[in-house]
Amino acid sequence: MTLRLQSPTKTIAFTLLLALGSMPSPAAAAAPDLADAAGNYGITPASRIHFTVAQAGGGGIVGNFARFSGSFRIDRNDVGHSTVEFTLYPESVKTGEKRIEDFLKSSAVFDTANYNTVTFRSTNVKQTGPDTAAVEGTLTARGTSRKERFSVTLLDWNRASIAFNIRGNIHRSPYGMDVGTPIYSNVVEFDMNIKGQRR
Repeated sequence: MTLRLQSPTKTIAFTLLLALGSMPSPAAAAAPDLADAAGNYGITPASRIHFTVAQAGGGGIVGNFARFSGSFRIDRNDVGHSTVEFTLYPESVKTGEKRIEDFLKSSAVFDTANYNTVTFRSTNVKQTGPDTAAVEGTLTARGTSRKERFSVTLLDWNRASIAFNIRGNIHRSPYGMDVGTPIYSNVVEFDMNIKGQRR
């Protein structure tokens, strides 16, 4: 959240993002050479954090988070030794409806008055395909920390930046956010496009 491709000198640098969503890629991006991709990256504002909470009978809550920050480091010798940190600011949630946004910020859900961040720290990465990986790490929200898992796919890269699509399903109830169930799903579906700029 050790990776090797068929060639030991090739690696899926995107797996470095370890962690933590859906802009389609016109063509599959070639996995960069580890030596080329190694380094420190900052997550840019061009990234997108999208989520969906389904509702029984159709519909649900769909939104994005406008504010987030983070960084990741791709290790030159072993992607498994790379690191990622990500911080989400729930006060920035956007759904297009102020009533819903205010509810999500309230003590019933994110409780932004007492918990102004949601964080993720990577702990493990496992390659699942030529350009995909499973990333595990610790997600902390409302004072509760749990291990969560995300699927990562390389979208694009060049020597200055790299982009990933990251998807994961997070259960609300362990974090004390299960208000509205079962009418609203207990599962939050995250679909994120993360872009890292080399520092």
